[in-house]
Amino acid sequence: MNDQSAPMQALTLKDFTSDQEVRWCPGCGDYAILKCMQRTLPELGVSRENTVFISGIGCSSRFPYYMNTYGFHTIHGRAPAIATGLKLANPELDVWVITGDGDGLSIGGNHLMHVLRRDVDLNILLFNNKIYGLTKGQYSPTSDVGTRSPSTPQGSVDPALNPLSFALGSGARFIARTVDTAQKHMPIVFERAHAFKGAALIEILQNCIVYNDAVWENITDKKTAADHQLLLEHGKKMLFGPDGNKGIRFNPDTIALEVVTVGEGGITEDDVLTHDETNHQLARMLVELGAHPGEPMAMGVIYADQADHSYTDAVLAQVNAQKGRRSLKDMMYAGQTWEVK
Repeated sequence: MNDQSAPMQALTLKDFTSDQEVRWCPGCGDYAILKCMQRTLPELGVSRENTVFISGIGCSSRFPYYMNTYGFHTIHGRAPAIATGLKLANPELDVWVITGDGDGLSIGGNHLMHVLRRDVDLNILLFNNKIYGLTKGQYSPTSDVGTRSPSTPQGSVDPALNPLSFALGSGARFIARTVDTAQKHMPIVFERAHAFKGAALIEILQNCIVYNDAVWENITDKKTAADHQLLLEHGKKMLFGPDGNKGIRFNPDTIALEVVTVGEGGITEDDVLTHDETNHQLARMLVELGAHPGEPMAMGVIYADQADHSYTDAVLAQVNAQKGRRSLKDMMYAGQTWEVK
């Protein structure tokens, strides 16, 4: 006879690893993200039965095959819409959306915008390698001006889209950024997103070794990473650099953030901003850092502001209010209807 009171055995990385052969190009950053997720989920204490990964189309969208959980490999750009339906059908599920800069911001931009605006309780991982990998290297919405590719042989003239600026403009309440090589940093961001009630978007800077290799080299190279990564912590000073003496302050003359060096020109740590992840205006400026030489990119949780309103709860409340009140026929013939004879 089984002892029903016995505690459940703790799950491990192997429990979340499927029996499918992982098929990405050797050296692809997706391997590191996958392994990090498989390692992080047991630490979150989740169950495989209540965990679902939903993807669109692209290299990153093979992700659900390699997770020993439930999953859907769906339609190009439509993963947020399908994930919304699933979350409403079963709110108890942990739903993760896997997308890329092409899948999520080009054909799927409209769907991503609305899932963020509605603040559906989903964890969205956007792999950003600034290129279309699966369809052989065409430029994507996040590709830099001048990117040479099969679709832009003379160089792209499109301004690059900033995924996190897009997210804030769409009404996102949780945005974060990490990088595929950050095996200690990535789990922290995953955990924060999982704990957030609402739409949590994480941009993961990811390397495509075949079509856009070393696109994030300044951020990932050990020699330059300290100068190009601003690791944010709520309530902590925005300091970075090899010696931790560079900082970010607000310049009222330019109405923008700027890099300063503590100890030079009378600058002290008091001049350096303290990160407040609930400050929307600060977040709008932080997501733009890195666009100019000498600026670091903001990494970690940039904005997290829990809303009182829950889209999932509101929809379910409407559904529950109608249960048992009307039949399907009554609903079909309610309101403005007519009969054709």
